[in-house]
Amino acid sequence: MLSYTPPRATIQQLLQNQVLPVNKNLHVQKVLQRIKICRTSALGYHMYQCSNEKCRHVKYQYHSCKDRHCPNCGAVKKQEWIEARMQELLPVKYYHVVFTLPHELNSLMMGHRRLLYKLLFDTSAQTLLTFAKDEEYLGAIPGILSVLHTWGQQLSFHPHIHCIVSGGGITADNTWKEARKNSRLFLFPVKAMSIVYRAKFLQSLKKMIANGEVIFPADTDSKQLFDLLYQKDWVVYAKAPFGGPHAVLEYLGRYSHKVAISNHRIQSINDERGTVTFDYKDYADGGKQKQMTLAAREFIRRFEQHILPKRFCKIRTYGYLANRNRHQRINEVLRKMKLPPHKGLLKIPLQLRLADQFGIDMEQCPCCKNKTLKLVTVSYSCLSGRQAWKQANPPGQPP
Repeated sequence: MLSYTPPRATIQQLLQNQVLPVNKNLHVQKVLQRIKICRTSALGYHMYQCSNEKCRHVKYQYHSCKDRHCPNCGAVKKQEWIEARMQELLPVKYYHVVFTLPHELNSLMMGHRRLLYKLLFDTSAQTLLTFAKDEEYLGAIPGILSVLHTWGQQLSFHPHIHCIVSGGGITADNTWKEARKNSRLFLFPVKAMSIVYRAKFLQSLKKMIANGEVIFPADTDSKQLFDLLYQKDWVVYAKAPFGGPHAVLEYLGRYSHKVAISNHRIQSINDERGTVTFDYKDYADGGKQKQMTLAAREFIRRFEQHILPKRFCKIRTYGYLANRNRHQRINEVLRKMKLPPHKGLLKIPLQLRLADQFGIDMEQCPCCKNKTLKLVTVSYSCLSGRQAWKQANPPGQPP
């Protein structure tokens, strides 16, 4: 059972207390508004009442916004996703590799996020699959799970892909082929991967520019930028292998559904001065824990940079984990390993999940401590965008 410690200050408090300039991007506006009203009466509520005649306590459970960028939401959804991944892990070694982009591409990435985030996903996976196909290294198709992060510890814009890669792969007949034993920390030579990754990304980027999909800023010399990017070493960072499938799940629990900054990293919000102070790790100084204070507007500007395009998928799978027929492939591999197939995902009711994972008993009255809380009514009082506008601007009044 997890223990819960309330944060000192939250992003929601900042949004509620500060008057901030309106972002021109309507999607970003909506995300910030959802976070602002999360778990408030604006989103409606479940009303419970104690059935004990001596108590009759009334409890309101306000609805959450369920936005993936909200630091208050997603714990249950994350756990369900992790349990689904448990049905896809094989009893093999797994590796962790990170693909980053040079900061010179930041402005171009920010102007074409949907296209270039996808390109980052695809080129990192293609690089891994290219080396895996080579008989010198593996000669099989590995499983790859990729997670996009766009932030650094100081909320700076820093797009990179975290990949979990199986220590082996499947052959054409779904037979498992173990990676060769060697002294390298990773499956493939990292320096060579960096060169291939850079070539694949820049080659595809050139095609996008030629097709008019990506537009360079008027003040940018594209030839000069490409020359610089080809000269730079692109960072591909391979970490030591995971301890096994359970270590992979622990990692997924911490990183898969992360938001740009958690509320527990925010130390204080000073409304009078309009500042936010938060913790960060300074990796340039040995990972020391430090604090940074930013103006509230600058903090929100940095947070907004990491709001993903609408419906953009930030977790993707490749190789034998690619979506089509994934479970059939995995169970066939298990059969050939003479291991039992995965049993399938068991749907756990919310009430049981909350009690088991977070120690929350939905039936227990917070007043008399008896299991006598009963649901009385559900209210969906949140207005649609059009209704809210009409209510704020009645007929005959200027908008």
